[in-house]
Amino acid sequence: MSEVSALAQRIDALLPQTQCTKCGYAGCRPYADAIASGQASYNQCPPGGAEGVARLARLLERPIIALNPDNGTERPRPRAVIDESLCIGCTLCIQACPVDAIVGAAKLMHTVIEDRCTGCDLCVPPCPVDCIDMVPVTGERTGWDAWSQTQADDARSHFEAHQARLAKDRAAREARLAARAARVAPGAPSAPSKSTTEHDASPVAQTADVAPAASPAADEAAAATARKQAIIQAALARAREKKAALAAQGLGPKNTEHVSAAVQAQIDEAQARRKRLGLAADDDASPSGADSAPPEGQSRG
Repeated sequence: MSEVSALAQRIDALLPQTQCTKCGYAGCRPYADAIASGQASYNQCPPGGAEGVARLARLLERPIIALNPDNGTERPRPRAVIDESLCIGCTLCIQACPVDAIVGAAKLMHTVIEDRCTGCDLCVPPCPVDCIDMVPVTGERTGWDAWSQTQADDARSHFEAHQARLAKDRAAREARLAARAARVAPGAPSAPSKSTTEHDASPVAQTADVAPAASPAADEAAAATARKQAIIQAALARAREKKAALAAQGLGPKNTEHVSAAVQAQIDEAQARRKRLGLAADDDASPSGADSAPPEGQSRG
C-alpha cells in the first residue's frame, strides 16, 4: 500500500461516512483520497462539523480551521421521513440512497429504515412529488456529537454493500444485453441448396421466414407492458397535479438549492431514462430542474 493510500485510509476512518457528497466528492472515501493527495482541504465535511475538522487537522498535523461554508453548515443530524400518503412509488429515492436505507417497490409506497438513514439529503431532490422531509432527530447535538463511530462504521459497511450490489446489477444487465445482441444478430447469408423447391422459394414461404407471426405469449407481454405504462402515466399525472396545487399555494419544493454536481448528474441521468421509456412528460421537471428516473431494479421514493 502506498503512503498516500495508507493516509487516505486513516482519513476515511475519521469521516462520518454519511456519503452525502456535500464535500464535493462522490463519497467519503473519494474525499479522503482527495485530501491525502492534496487535491482537497480537510474542512469540507459538514456532517463531521468542527470536531471532524479538528480530528483531521490532528491527523494531518495541520492547524484547526473553520468549516468551509461553501460545503454547508454544521447542523443537528436529520432523518428522512416519507409521507406515505403522497408517495407514488417511483423508486427514485431508493436509487438515490447511498446506504439502502429506503425500502419499497415500484408503484408501492416506500419507507425509511430509521437506523440506517445517515441524513445525507440525497433522496429529497429527485422526489417528483416532494413527499420527503428531513427531520432533525438529535436535538441540539451537531456534528460528531450527533453521530458515533459505531454508526459511521455501520454506514460504511452499508455503503460498500450498496456499491457491490450496483456493480453486480450492472454486470448482470450487461450480460443480458450481450446475450440479447447475440440472439438478434443476423447470421451470415447462406447459399440456397440445390434441393430448394419452388414452394420453398415462393413469396408466401419467404414472408413466413422473414416475419413470423407473433406468439400469444408475446402479445400478452406487450399488453402487460402497455397496462404498466398506463398505470405509471396515471400516477405521474396525479403527481403533476399535486405539484401544481402546491405551487398555487406558494409551497415550492424543499431542499433544492446547492445540489452537488454528483447529485444533479444522478438526477439528470434518471430523468433521461424516464423520458427514453416514455414515463415522463417534457414539462415534468424535478425541483432541481431535471426529474430523475430510477435506475433499473430500485427506486427512490
